[in-house]
Amino acid sequence: MNSEDQDANKIGRADFFKGALGCTALAWGSMTLYPIFCYLNPKAGDQEDETQVSSLEVCKVKDLPPGSGRNFRFGSTPAVIIHTKDGEIHAFKAICTHLGCTVQYQQQKDNIYCACHGGQYDAHDGKNIAGPPPKPLTALVVKIDKDKIIVSQS
Repeated sequence: MNSEDQDANKIGRADFFKGALGCTALAWGSMTLYPIFCYLNPKAGDQEDETQVSSLEVCKVKDLPPGSGRNFRFGSTPAVIIHTKDGEIHAFKAICTHLGCTVQYQQQKDNIYCACHGGQYDAHDGKNIAGPPPKPLTALVVKIDKDKIIVSQS
């Protein structure tokens, strides 16, 4: 080999740093985008079907007076139960349909409220009535058995 061929095969300092910077940017971008990808495409085991509970005794009717509500755990899922002023008892999965935040019952306004982005749901049927939520809350079945409130999946 002559010296001209050796000079042609050498990489310059500027080219080396451009390549190193490009590889670093690619690695950083991959590390940043991977968790976002995993969040947007959950595995089958990460779905809410993982909840193994089919029914649950939440409380006694006397512990939930009319016009009140409370959050509780339905397996691994947050849920909310509401005893409306007209005497009906309703339960919903307490997961906002907008971004998955936990919702709570607002006694003063008689609605279900998501503090993340101001979403509001009707306390009687779980329908979205204000804010960004695109669909209603998932309803749970409520039964009264000997003064006990039992909630189950629909």
